[in-house]
Amino acid sequence: MDDCVPSRYAVFGLLVFIGVACSIDVASCEAEQPPNFIIISCDNLGYGDIEPFGSEIHRTPNLLRMAREGRKFSHFYSSSGVCTPSRASLLTGCYAQRVGMHWNPRDGRVLRPLSPYGLHPEETTIAEALKPLGYRSGLVGKWHLGDQAPFFPTRQGFEFFYGIPYSDDMTDEVGRRLGTRFQGASWPPLPLMQGESVVAAPVQRDHLTKDCTRAAIRFIDKHWENPFFLYFAQPMPGSTARPFASESFKGRSANGAWGDAIEEIDWSTGLILDKLAELGIDDRTLVIWTSDNGAPLAKNPMELSRGSNLPFAGRGYTTAEGGFRIPTLMWWPGTIKKGTLCSELASTIDLFPTLLGFAGGKTTSLRTIDGLDIGRLITGDEKGESPRDLFYFYEGQQLQAVRRGPWKLFLPLESFERHPFFSKNEKAGTLLFNVREDPSSRNDRSQEFPEVVAKLMADAKVARQELGDLGYFGSQQRPAGYAGQVDALRVSHEGNSEER
Repeated sequence: MDDCVPSRYAVFGLLVFIGVACSIDVASCEAEQPPNFIIISCDNLGYGDIEPFGSEIHRTPNLLRMAREGRKFSHFYSSSGVCTPSRASLLTGCYAQRVGMHWNPRDGRVLRPLSPYGLHPEETTIAEALKPLGYRSGLVGKWHLGDQAPFFPTRQGFEFFYGIPYSDDMTDEVGRRLGTRFQGASWPPLPLMQGESVVAAPVQRDHLTKDCTRAAIRFIDKHWENPFFLYFAQPMPGSTARPFASESFKGRSANGAWGDAIEEIDWSTGLILDKLAELGIDDRTLVIWTSDNGAPLAKNPMELSRGSNLPFAGRGYTTAEGGFRIPTLMWWPGTIKKGTLCSELASTIDLFPTLLGFAGGKTTSLRTIDGLDIGRLITGDEKGESPRDLFYFYEGQQLQAVRRGPWKLFLPLESFERHPFFSKNEKAGTLLFNVREDPSSRNDRSQEFPEVVAKLMADAKVARQELGDLGYFGSQQRPAGYAGQVDALRVSHEGNSEER
């Protein structure tokens, strides 16, 4: 029976007590409201940096709560080892190579201040796809998809933005050291933006987590009665050698500045979960907690001052498992089975079609995307095998590895700029790892399984044809946006004080 169709007793009540019947009808129909979505994505936080994924040094009780009450994902990938491409993929459901956000001749792999490039306005973000379905969308935290007006979040489907336009290490001080590189000498002080206005410059980085958390809660408070999408792109632990934290957390962890930042992020997450419960909307809100890529790591990978990607090999910024495999928790009381684990292959690329599916929308009218609907993996459906069996690992313009099933193949390469297993002065040989049995990628199996190597080499050929490779433009690649003339962001006091 349709939940919004009154029973015969309700119909009888309608005839006798119209007001009572109407209240019953309204209440039952409210249950049909589509779910809210919150994505909390941290900056450069590694797989082994939080307690649910093995950290023994960082205290993250709220993330333990999410794992206890929700679902862990142990084979969840970012689409890139660096910030700009990974964020473009999350919001568009595409490999960054498809939407032109993987590399550009001015900035390289990540956008820098005053770049004329950004996410093309013709690309569709999650926020834009959800808008026709009645959703209100907000972005809090780090954008990093273009600091020129055509690329602002408010031009990409988000009606509310509060945060920084690029990484926390892209300050005017750093720019002066760069000089002519990336127009560093012209970089403005790191700005805090509200909507399309700069409300402070430089931003107080110690306050970023706390201020962004307050902004996120304000957004929820304002829009909770209707379906909403909140993308909370935590700026921390960030890209500096010593991350930032407020006085309440500074010096309180057992792992210096890195630990302080992570423990404050955990506190922030707890406030978000508590707010949802306070408003009575926790059972109709899917919260996804993850990272944009792996941690950069200290020179000694076992020294944790710049994060941990354990048990996986390699650093952030590379195509190693440690660079792409990210800690992911999903929480949705009453829908996600408590304390469960999903070890199926999935990616941030898959969030776009999945959220759209939960909202009752379809991707059929959109441009080609790479994401697949993983709704069954999230809800824990017994038949919830991943629709994804294949995944590509790009380093900037270069395809370096392919995964199919348990097997990850590092391709033979004549040259490269960055590689997790070979140095610049040598060729990259063929390496095959079973990343389910060998998460640390220690045992090369390429000689034992030539048929697997051949299959994955064929997969790589398809990727190169469609998404391109170093020196080769793919048949299905689309350009990034290009603004031409650029303007530095300047302080304005015309922001919407109501939202601050």
